[in-house]
Amino acid sequence: MNASLNTSSTKTAAKISFRQVVSRFPMKGGDFTALDGVSLDIGDQEFVTVVGPSGCGKSTLLNLAAGLVEPSAGEVLVDGAHVTGPGPERGVIFQQYALFPWLTVRGNVEFGLKLASLPADERRRRAERAIDLVGLSDFADALPKTLSGGMKQRCAIARAYAVDPEVLLMDEPFGALDALTRVQLQDQLLETWTRDKRTVMFVTHDVDEAVYLARRVIVMAARPGRVHRIIDVDLPYPRTEELRLSPEFARIRNDVWHSVYHQAPAA
Repeated sequence: MNASLNTSSTKTAAKISFRQVVSRFPMKGGDFTALDGVSLDIGDQEFVTVVGPSGCGKSTLLNLAAGLVEPSAGEVLVDGAHVTGPGPERGVIFQQYALFPWLTVRGNVEFGLKLASLPADERRRRAERAIDLVGLSDFADALPKTLSGGMKQRCAIARAYAVDPEVLLMDEPFGALDALTRVQLQDQLLETWTRDKRTVMFVTHDVDEAVYLARRVIVMAARPGRVHRIIDVDLPYPRTEELRLSPEFARIRNDVWHSVYHQAPAA
């Protein structure tokens, strides 16, 4: 296991790049600085998780990559092109499911494909593939009100998969779920990532989840948000329950935990 302040991914070409990014928001009494000079590369097909103390700018960093907010300074790039807004190559999944209650699982998954003006047969083919990937084929005609929380989140993930994004941006997507469902969805996410090899940026407050999923854990510093450490997770895929209980996992988890919760105050 290697931990360092090197913010570049040396294994693959950069898919997402943050270059000296600053993010400020107006507040009564003056601007609030959420991020201050963040530079970071996320490699193509890499799975990274982002952790840090509350209010450290994790979600702001993801929203910048999604194009939902603009940086106050610096630049955000995907495949070397400046991010100027949302794009179909970037799928975004939040903790809130944001499903349309009047649409079935299939209807929700097809929604983005309709916006892209795809023919009906192509929409159906893509939706069925995405629904099958997340294990909801038996519930394709069900309305969201009949689904459990975990199934609703699977539907939201399938909706993102259906448009075939190159990048998945996930903001605490399993945070509201019970522990067992959370573990099941972690394994399912890794299974689909292993098969499709999208670039994944996954924000979480759960250290165990961060280590279990990622090749690298980005540890953010407390306000203003900065990259505090990057910790390589030198554990093999596929990740298993045995691995989660191993001494190697515990050692990396403890390193990440200490980095998150025992940071020295900013100078």
